[in-house]
Amino acid sequence: MTIETIQSQTGRKESPEAKETRIVLAGATGQLGRHIAGYLRRQKVPVTGLVRKGKTGSEVRWLEAMGVSVVEVDFNDVAELTRACAGASCVVSALSGLREVIVEAQSQLLEAAVSAGVPRFIPSDFCIDYTRLPRGSNRNLDLRREFCERLEKAPIAATSVLNGMFSDLLTGESPVVLFPLKRVIYWGNADQPMDFTTLDNTAAFTASAALDPSSPRFLRIAGEVASMRDIAGAATEATGSRFHLFRVGGLGLLKTLIRFTRTVFPQKKEVFPAWQGMQYLHNMLTGLPKLHPLDNGRYPDIQWTTIREVLAGRANEPELSRVK
Repeated sequence: MTIETIQSQTGRKESPEAKETRIVLAGATGQLGRHIAGYLRRQKVPVTGLVRKGKTGSEVRWLEAMGVSVVEVDFNDVAELTRACAGASCVVSALSGLREVIVEAQSQLLEAAVSAGVPRFIPSDFCIDYTRLPRGSNRNLDLRREFCERLEKAPIAATSVLNGMFSDLLTGESPVVLFPLKRVIYWGNADQPMDFTTLDNTAAFTASAALDPSSPRFLRIAGEVASMRDIAGAATEATGSRFHLFRVGGLGLLKTLIRFTRTVFPQKKEVFPAWQGMQYLHNMLTGLPKLHPLDNGRYPDIQWTTIREVLAGRANEPELSRVK
């Protein structure tokens, strides 16, 4: 989607300033960050990718090959960050981590964006609607809430992209769809609607939002709204083999399992320990963080990927084909 298309859809005419659009992207070497950078560069939008000092590797070379201006920064140095943000039309954070990243490093980045006079900021949310969850129900989302409270007080326009769960995780990292056993496991209600969006769709939408000066405080998207029963149906269609639902128990049991797992395997320094994923699943199955209303139509050029399409890609892998 071009800048001109976005401006037309949002009722904004192109201005001389729009031609000078430049996006500063923190966390550019991460998977989501690289996708966002890719969508921006396809439109020839200048992108400055912020990476930690000493960062090297294929991710950095890939960014440079795409035409991203890679700048090494110390996220504890606000003055250095301010210089890197100078002249940007929007700062996008795709940072991933725990408190020192999501709260502290992002706060430094936010301060720098404000100091540099950047008009807009997109934080690293990219999740279910944490504003509707009770505190303490999800460690990582509590960190996003804490940063959100700081962001609300800053003199800068902000847009959070909330996308539910990355549907890519259903192909293995999230223990929900068990391909060898042809089962979809769940707790609670098999018909509870939940939000799923691919990482690629999320990146495309975020890139468009970064170029949209009229984007609101929150944007909510879902490549597909589906229940566990729907996922079982999608898996059946994707593989040609019948997938059945398997109810482990109620949400109370899942909560007990989370406490047990967190006690036995605390992994406090891990960003995504097993119990963290269980917390996220529990949140979704309660229905509390269900995204509404959805803003999928804001940038109509995006083609949303379904869960069936995601699972079909996994089912076509050689090792999965052998167990059909």
